[in-house]
Amino acid sequence: MSTAVESPLVWQISVDDAPVAISARGDLIAVAGAEGTVKVFDAAMGAEIGALELPGGALKVALSLDAQHLVATGPMGYALWRRTDGRTRVRESGTWSATAAWADGERVAVATGRRAHVLDPDGTELWRTEPAASTVSDLAWMRQGRRLAVAAYGAVRCHERHTEKPVATYPYVGSHLALAVAPTGRWICSGNQDASIHIWRARDGGELTMSGYPEKVSRLAFDETGFWLAAVGAPDVTVWDFSGRGPEGTAPRSLRCHETVTALAWRPGAAGQLASGGADGTVALWHATTGRPQARLRPARELDGTGTAVAALAWAGSHLLAVAWRDGRVRMYGVPSRTAL
Repeated sequence: MSTAVESPLVWQISVDDAPVAISARGDLIAVAGAEGTVKVFDAAMGAEIGALELPGGALKVALSLDAQHLVATGPMGYALWRRTDGRTRVRESGTWSATAAWADGERVAVATGRRAHVLDPDGTELWRTEPAASTVSDLAWMRQGRRLAVAAYGAVRCHERHTEKPVATYPYVGSHLALAVAPTGRWICSGNQDASIHIWRARDGGELTMSGYPEKVSRLAFDETGFWLAAVGAPDVTVWDFSGRGPEGTAPRSLRCHETVTALAWRPGAAGQLASGGADGTVALWHATTGRPQARLRPARELDGTGTAVAALAWAGSHLLAVAWRDGRVRMYGVPSRTAL
């Protein structure tokens, strides 16, 4: 049974532009607003250290792995920001830019229309993929940044560095909404418009579909071990076991707290701990891999919310959890160790 307690609030700020996404790396947290305002804060204190404007609005924001650069994407293009001097470069392509993913501190892949463009931190294009069948919906790096997986209607295509044509194609007829690649490199998973999760075994293309979700599967996330996949396609979060031979023939654990789940984030450095946020403003912390398959779990702890929908969650290290709500409030919580959760 979970317990709602006075939460360990570290700081709270309010932003004018309703948050849609956040990213945390190192000592920074970035918050993207629906109208295109992106602000960067010190994760420990909440002090603003930078900002940029992305014309046309924002969809996603991502800090580089070394926390020295930031990319924001939106319906009309993308922007790059540099920490050392605040320099911002905006590319108004007029093309839907759904997302971006950093391979390391020196390369970022940006979805731009039907292509993925790989850039250096200054915005210089290093290479690009050939056009997909439709707008690229999600991206993920594999093999420690040596291979890029690109999701668009009908398939996930993988490209080696500087290779325009795909070196591997994983077909599935349907619209991919979310892409997750196991850190082990063994599994590629897509969450789909047809209320399913489709899974490919990377080494040989073996396939598996988990269907029967009541809603489209819009969020997927592997934990850092690559053994657990959290998915949202229903009021419950489902957690699938990818250890051993994978999830075929197994049942997931179900996490029940929110009427509608709007955000997910695995806790780094703490096996099996997950944070989730809901449309009702609730934030829950879970021991998400306990119990048997088919078990319905309850939160280990609930954090005090604001009453409006949770827009995004991000962990700043293993002990700070950032939460952004649609009403513009952003809070940082200090989260205790596993034993005290």
